[in-house]
Amino acid sequence: MRDLTSEGVLAWHSVRRTELEAKKEPEWLRPGDILFASRGPSNYAGHLANVPVKAVCSPHLYVLSVRDPASVLPEFIAWQINRVASQRYLRQSAEGSDQLSVRRTILEELPLTIPSVEHQHRLLALDHAARRERTVLETLVKNRERQIEALAAALLTPPNS
Repeated sequence: MRDLTSEGVLAWHSVRRTELEAKKEPEWLRPGDILFASRGPSNYAGHLANVPVKAVCSPHLYVLSVRDPASVLPEFIAWQINRVASQRYLRQSAEGSDQLSVRRTILEELPLTIPSVEHQHRLLALDHAARRERTVLETLVKNRERQIEALAAALLTPPNS
């Protein structure tokens, strides 16, 4: 679960690797699957655009699949689950005293709105643009802070005589 960020991105480089010893073939993750973190204070969903290695997920994650990806984009479902209104619904419906968890039936009853595929693409493009803008702005702020620190260091360093 720690490898799934609040933006719904799976950090493949940090996932645990193991050998599976099972009598039957495991249900491997596939591109297009949606992972949902069902336990803990944050219940985010992540869309798997690609699956670079054979992988299964822990029992703390639900694997969701879209029946008709031609009319409903899996990435759009993950995006909608991560929106404030959906998160509020999930938080209010979560159960448990020590650790909150979302039952599968609660997730299945989550109200979703499915616009046309074109509209889904536009919303996702807008979200991607907002993420890129956030990254650029954070980089600019960090660069400005380094610049100010360099100026302060130069100002506070006595001249060599």
